[in-house]
Amino acid sequence: MSDLPEAYYLPLGDGRYEPTRATESPWDTDNQHGGPPTALMAHLIDEAAGPGLRLARIAVDFLGPIPRREMRVEVSPVRPGRLISLSEARIVADGRTVVSARAWHIATGPTPPADGEEIHPPALPDTPSDDFHSFPGLAGWGYGEAIEWRFTKGGFGALGPAEVWTRVRIPLIAGERLTGLARMLIVADSANGLSAVLPIDEWYSIPPGMTTTLMRTPAGEWVHLACHTHLSGDGLGVAHGTLCDPDGFLGEVSQPLLVRKR
Repeated sequence: MSDLPEAYYLPLGDGRYEPTRATESPWDTDNQHGGPPTALMAHLIDEAAGPGLRLARIAVDFLGPIPRREMRVEVSPVRPGRLISLSEARIVADGRTVVSARAWHIATGPTPPADGEEIHPPALPDTPSDDFHSFPGLAGWGYGEAIEWRFTKGGFGALGPAEVWTRVRIPLIAGERLTGLARMLIVADSANGLSAVLPIDEWYSIPPGMTTTLMRTPAGEWVHLACHTHLSGDGLGVAHGTLCDPDGFLGEVSQPLLVRKR
């Protein structure tokens, strides 16, 4: 395993960031995986939100390849409010918008009389999965190495549904504390890759966007992702994942998929 970079992003000032190799896409290492830029936009949107508000949903559109070069993040309010607020963000690189996002925040309040259905993930394995950082055919992949993976179902190279405990190993932004929100969103975009039903060295399975709906953020370092993929038979698919921490349910992620032969 190669030495890890300091963080996913190096801040350059004035909303500009330099991506490190921890952001590498599995399809082209000159581009970024969708998880880190999603987490970066959510983090900056969350910082701009008012007190007492929690990010409840973020919908992200990947408008093309996200180059692994200097980029600028812009955040703006759409519908400010005391109980709910809507914000948007975009990432600009090489003079074009490469990713956009809209996020709802909802105010926290009194505990309701019922908690709803309880979901409890499998226990965290005592040791990492074999070659926990290594996806088949992707030796030295920065994104994979920057996360510790402990599978409770499936595994690297296994097709079909997967369940895995994840621990992000480096900060999102150099010099800043890694938040629970960032931990979730860095890994949420991996739902389709982890639960692929076709060999990833033979088939592309690319999400043009993803929507993550959240109830709370994780209490510690570990986030569990249980995910599965469905294919239409004519080039489309849907990947879905459930996010938990050791205390239970956190939220869900959904991705539409473009499925094509390499």
